Amino acid sequence: MMKTALELSDAIKSKDMSCVELMQKTLSQIDQVNPRINAIVNRVDPERALQQAKQADTDLASGNYRGWMHGFPHAVKDVANLAGFLTTLGSPLSQNWGVSQSDDIAIARIRKQGAIFIGKTNVPEFGLGSHTYNTVYGTTANAFDETLTAGGSSGGAAAALATGLLPVADGSDMMGSLRNPAGFNNVVGFRPSLGRIPVDNGSNDLFFGQLSSLGPMARTVADTAMLYRTMAGADRRAPLSMQPTPQHPLCHKPASADKLRIGWLSDYDGYLATEPGVISLCEIALKGLNDAGCTVSPAQITFSMEELWQSWLVSRQWVLGNGYRGLFQNTDNHEYIKPEALWEMSRGQNLSGQALYAASSSRSNWFRAVNRCFEQFDILALPAAQVFPFPKAQHWPEEINGTVMDTYHRWMEVVIGPSLCGCPVISLPAGFDCHGRAMGIQFMAPIGEDDKLLQFAMTYEAINPWAQHYAGM
Repeated sequence: MMKTALELSDAIKSKDMSCVELMQKTLSQIDQVNPRINAIVNRVDPERALQQAKQADTDLASGNYRGWMHGFPHAVKDVANLAGFLTTLGSPLSQNWGVSQSDDIAIARIRKQGAIFIGKTNVPEFGLGSHTYNTVYGTTANAFDETLTAGGSSGGAAAALATGLLPVADGSDMMGSLRNPAGFNNVVGFRPSLGRIPVDNGSNDLFFGQLSSLGPMARTVADTAMLYRTMAGADRRAPLSMQPTPQHPLCHKPASADKLRIGWLSDYDGYLATEPGVISLCEIALKGLNDAGCTVSPAQITFSMEELWQSWLVSRQWVLGNGYRGLFQNTDNHEYIKPEALWEMSRGQNLSGQALYAASSSRSNWFRAVNRCFEQFDILALPAAQVFPFPKAQHWPEEINGTVMDTYHRWMEVVIGPSLCGCPVISLPAGFDCHGRAMGIQFMAPIGEDDKLLQFAMTYEAINPWAQHYAGM
């Protein structure tokens, strides 16, 4: 069974394992597995990685302990800037962009804790769509079935974790990009409260970009909490970042299940089309919570879900249409951009201020409706996806259980609620269906209650353990 990140950290700090030994094992695992799943891309030369590991051992011997990730091999999601590496966003246009000259804020914090960067993790083109494929590096396969998708956009990160290529991974999430691939690969993906992790990746806008969040991924909740602690905290370069520092992860302990009120939103009372087996698998996991003392009962949020979807479309397309306006307006670029991305960029070009204000008003009313629901429940639960992992040759599910999907991302509508309200939400493994396909379940807490959600997640992990599924991989 694979060691947890915290176990590896302790082993290195106590010198029971050298950084070189960990690097050698990691590189060997990557050589064996990565050609099949294509999770880690833009790899550094192995000799360079080993030299850095040797230096990390030398530093440790001389008393220069860098932090809990001292000597950890780490690959950064290929939408984030990492000094000395090309950030491709999975786009063939990246050949014109040049190598990043500095780290993004969260990546610099990971570096400061002692990580050794060995490459990037694969993403969909521009990080759009919950299926990791692009014409630069190809397709990332599911950790448990190489014919299926790993999800996205943090698909490379999730598959790398599940196959032991990385101890922990960074990711980001606009439309379930931490949660969907976590569910599809039986790992943990945590999207924190709005502003918990500072964002400044060099884009022009620092104030309107509130749909996306950075976050950690790992095989265990404790490892996830530790990376969250590394990435989180205010920074004066990010005006929307939160000033309060999160609780130290070593203080995180499982919450008492007794009297915890869990509201099961399911498919929003039949509104969401879901593949058969998704709901029932999640409900089996919820039964474990109920048996342990939680009160699990159906929940409803009084709100028009179609209005929420339209608010989402306008908000997202405004961000994409304006964020990529220069790229889109050069029509020579169009042949190098996938049709789904072109469609969203084009829709965002001419949105009116009135439309944007109406979408923001709907989002505000949704937030208020979610808060009212939290008056009855401590935690709200949803499936992490509406379908199980699908064939990786398929770009996206065009229908679910007889319902036609009218956009390339409608099949992921289940994730937009937490994204729009800015609440902390974590995707935890729910189990596998009879075909061996993994599914996750989302748990959401009131905004700002990130630590309480992580403590609850530890309780869930103790009741519904999943680590045994990595053994022998």
